Amino acid sequence: MNDSTQDPVCGMQVSPDAYAMEYLGLHYAFCSQQCLDRFKANPHLYVGLPGQMAPKHKGVEVLKQRRFRLEQPLSDREALCLIEALGRMMGIKNIDVSEDIVSITYDLLQATAEQVEACMGEVGLQLGTGWTARLQRGFVHYLEEVEVGNLEVSPHSGHH
Repeated sequence: MNDSTQDPVCGMQVSPDAYAMEYLGLHYAFCSQQCLDRFKANPHLYVGLPGQMAPKHKGVEVLKQRRFRLEQPLSDREALCLIEALGRMMGIKNIDVSEDIVSITYDLLQATAEQVEACMGEVGLQLGTGWTARLQRGFVHYLEEVEVGNLEVSPHSGHH
C-alpha cells in the first residue's frame, strides 16, 4: 500500500494529508504552502481537462530571470541566509546575490516573483521602496498572472 501521493505542482511525493485540498471532486496534497498557493491560483496549469493535457503534464517549464534591488547591500551572512531561504522554495533554479542586487531564475509554474519577494521579507530584507521600484514589481506580478492564466487549459467554448 502506498501512503504517499504526488504534489501536482512540484512532483514531490508527499503524505496525502499534507497541505491537502479537494478540487473538482479529487483529493490533492502538496509539499508546502507555496505549492498549495500556486495550485489554488491556477489549477489548470496542473490538472487537465478531458482531451487537454495540463502544461505541467506536458513538461512545460516557464523560466523567469528577475533582478530585485534591495534597500541596502547585504553582508556575507545576510546573503547566505537569503540564499538558504530562497533555496528552500520550489522551482528556484539559480540565485546570485551581489551587494544590493538579487538575481534569481525560477520556474513560473512553481514560483512567482511575488512569492520570492515574500520570502525575502520573511528573512527581514526590504526591497526598494521608491515608486518606480514598486511600480515595476506590480507590473511584473501582473505580467506573470496574465502569462500563467493564458497557459491554463480551459474548456472549449461553444461545445455542449
